Amino acid sequence: MTQKIKGKINITNSGTGYFFNENLDEDVKIESKFLNTALDGDEVKITLFPQKNNKQKTGEVLEVLNRKKTRFVGTIDKKGDYAFLVPDDRKMYVDIFIPQIGEEVKDGHKAFVEMVSWDRAEKSPEGKIVKVLGKRGSEKVEREAIVLESGMEIEFDEEIENQTRKLKKKASGMKKAAIKDRRDMRSTKTFTIDPKTAEDFDDALSFKKLSDNLFEIGIHIADVSFYVKKGTPIDEEAKKRGFSIYMVNKTIPMLPEVLSNDLCSLNPGEEKMTFSVILKMDKKGNIKDKWVGETVTKSDKRYTYKQAMKEINEGNEALSTLNDLAKTFRSERIEKGALKFNTDEVVFNLDDDGKPVDINKKEFLDTHELIEEFMLLANKAVAETFDGKPFVFRVHEEPEKKTIQELKGFLSGIGYDVKIGDKVTSEKINEIIDEVEGKPAEFLVGNIVLRSMTKAFYSTKNVGHFGLALEKYTHFTSPIRRYADLTVHRLVKKKLKGRNTEPADHYEKICRIVSESELRALDAERESIAYKKCQYMMDKVGQKRKAIISGITQWGIYVRDLDSFAEGMIALRSLDDDYYVLDKENYRLIGKNTNKKFSLGDEIQVKVEDVNLKDKLIDFNLV
Repeated sequence: MTQKIKGKINITNSGTGYFFNENLDEDVKIESKFLNTALDGDEVKITLFPQKNNKQKTGEVLEVLNRKKTRFVGTIDKKGDYAFLVPDDRKMYVDIFIPQIGEEVKDGHKAFVEMVSWDRAEKSPEGKIVKVLGKRGSEKVEREAIVLESGMEIEFDEEIENQTRKLKKKASGMKKAAIKDRRDMRSTKTFTIDPKTAEDFDDALSFKKLSDNLFEIGIHIADVSFYVKKGTPIDEEAKKRGFSIYMVNKTIPMLPEVLSNDLCSLNPGEEKMTFSVILKMDKKGNIKDKWVGETVTKSDKRYTYKQAMKEINEGNEALSTLNDLAKTFRSERIEKGALKFNTDEVVFNLDDDGKPVDINKKEFLDTHELIEEFMLLANKAVAETFDGKPFVFRVHEEPEKKTIQELKGFLSGIGYDVKIGDKVTSEKINEIIDEVEGKPAEFLVGNIVLRSMTKAFYSTKNVGHFGLALEKYTHFTSPIRRYADLTVHRLVKKKLKGRNTEPADHYEKICRIVSESELRALDAERESIAYKKCQYMMDKVGQKRKAIISGITQWGIYVRDLDSFAEGMIALRSLDDDYYVLDKENYRLIGKNTNKKFSLGDEIQVKVEDVNLKDKLIDFNLV
């Protein structure tokens, strides 16, 4: 009897599918000729082929039940009065036929196209143009292409803009009526600390010295829920977006700029509606009292991270005290098992046209950790205080046993003999991170360790947060840029006022939506960074550069340029001095005749052979 199974399918860049279902012990391989119009992420029904000699299960797609994606960005290939869209998405393995186009559609321009039908695999899918973006390669067009490809949009529709303008007009009256019911913090020293390029400020700190060993510290968060009411067009659009997207040189906000940069933003010298966690604590960080509620605040100063660091070095009492407390909190977290990942972020120096002229590793100061620790403290305090059902948690599960064994094999392959065992501990991971700190392979080990962790997500079911070593955690501190935080604000306000909350399944649905939105936003941000790195390397073709091997596969060597942090590949076919064999267990290539080895973490000299800006790919050759 033929077995038919429902599940989801992932498509590789080469056009091979892998079907997965929670009841199967392994993925089912679907060759391209058996995909039958299935695309990456689709929900499908498949049939299994008879399994041969314990090899991987194989099968064929019988029916596409639900399309994950029907809209694609790509380049127009014009053929008279019809055209094909050549998709940017490398997992979209077929061009889309557009039966009728007008004169305004230019060959080689980028467009956003909706696939309207595809019933037969032997024919091209048919689509219609949703929007012509413009000339390929222009800064604005490529930015919009990345955002649209992620499933997001840049502009807000007219209805939302109109509602925002109405809010702006009545904001002053709304605030005046609400202030009397809020805790007044306007006279308390308050400030923001953010990047130099920040346009919206959704958190601020206040500091009041009560005695030599007692301080009142406020963590004040923009009260977006004061303006954005549940179910309004602005709210529905924010829920759909889920997150702001931070491109290299442009923020795509979750909320219209009148809200994100003006009404809600904690700009200096302006009275703002805030939702706050106010703590009394001693010099050792022991919390003596905790209060959560609605406040009105006024930021006295806007610091950049560097400015705040300078003030600490010059002896500013408030900032110095907060910095000392933050160091205490961080030490205690790590002692309890929190992971101490060093994020590998880069900063681009752009010219007036948006082209990168320099790339540097982001500098992390004590003030970065200061803000991080107090935001963590507020999130933890809210989760511990209001965790009764229903609630929205930020959860992070322990890594799976199989993944940890793969991590152990990888570390062993590059020379780190780690006694992990069947269950990984955060202490052991921190030991690994400490051991490679400052070494060329630091980023490589950090990235692999990070990839071995499960992805944090939102849920009404609390399983704790492995990475932070916390039993209860939520997201409360960024409602301007995360819909989950806005949801938590509304939920906590109802609990504070003794009102009935929506049922748990209402919040679980929001958790699923925003968890998916987060992945799309991260993809868009990564694509933006990859594009800028490729753009930077365009005029470096032919140059010899130092690199580190970041990946070994059967088709080539992945490398990372040490100066620009740009990543690309040396094709195996270009290594013509020998026949190289993949030693999979030890993550290296070995020359069959010369015994020459290429291993993960090796520093090598390469030449930039080619840069494909369209696909965001860089080809290197070995020197």
